[in-house]
Amino acid sequence: METANAARESYGVEPGLRFALLLDGRGGCCQLDMAQTRAWKPGDGVLWLHLERDHPAAADWVHGRGDFDPLVADALLEEETRPRVEPVDDGLLIILRGVCATSPEEIEEKPDDIDLVPLHLWVDADRVISLRDKGHYVTALRDIRKALHKGKGPSHAGDLLAMIGDKLVRDLEPVLDAMDEEVDELDDMIFHGDAGEVRERLKMLRRRAVQLRRYLAPQRDALNRLEHDDAPWLDERDKLRMREVIDKLMRFIEYLDAIRDRTSILHDDLSTVISERIARNSNRLAALAALLLPPSVVAGLFGMNVGGIPGVNDTWAFLIIVAFVTITSIATLWVLKRINWL
Repeated sequence: METANAARESYGVEPGLRFALLLDGRGGCCQLDMAQTRAWKPGDGVLWLHLERDHPAAADWVHGRGDFDPLVADALLEEETRPRVEPVDDGLLIILRGVCATSPEEIEEKPDDIDLVPLHLWVDADRVISLRDKGHYVTALRDIRKALHKGKGPSHAGDLLAMIGDKLVRDLEPVLDAMDEEVDELDDMIFHGDAGEVRERLKMLRRRAVQLRRYLAPQRDALNRLEHDDAPWLDERDKLRMREVIDKLMRFIEYLDAIRDRTSILHDDLSTVISERIARNSNRLAALAALLLPPSVVAGLFGMNVGGIPGVNDTWAFLIIVAFVTITSIATLWVLKRINWL
């Protein structure tokens, strides 16, 4: 417990360093500071170093003390990247995307505000170097770190990598569930809700589904390549877990495709509803014009300021005109109802 508390207190206190952990091979770890990482040797155990990619101190460590190929160092510090896996000597350069949230509860409470942020990894038999931007909080890494402090974490580099992949994909589930619930809600709103609001929400939901798929499809390909890599530190159990992660990710991608298709169908339904409303309102306006036409014509004719208008001196003329207009309006109303305009 003291080790875990000390680890929490020292989290992110050094510039550019979020945490440094030395795996004990039994699911636990001990916390290191930056000075201790410089003294680390491969025989001491698997080192997990988590850095802020956009901090100068992290860039200095990657280029100076990381002992990386220059191309690998540049790729680890690159700003915008697509998910991919590149074997380099005995290690793997891995770029993935993960849910950015300060806590699992935030994913549940505000799934619409969640973004997928890049996570840069270098993994070999002795080291796992992970980098993310300042202000990006990847819940998957925090959960794994907590598991290590409790003695229930990964035991080696391949195990840690498989757990990272699993956690990254698992965090997507509440986001997709929230999107599916929103589609159901919009389906109910089409016939009774505000058309402008429904159209705007459908547009945003479809854009979000396309954006998520744009990252998850290459992430699936990257993890698939990882599963088939022959790195000696990836054992069969690690690859089996990767296979399960890939299967789950493929289901999520199919889920996104279904959401995108449903939003397209709902958009078509909304267009049909709007067209029907416009046609119905047009019919009502036309019916109103038809009802007002006879009185308007009669009023126009008898309201002209010219001589020779019949009934000028007849006391019954006004009543006759009113009766004629009333009968004509009733007849027009009956005809409009017969043709279903009213």
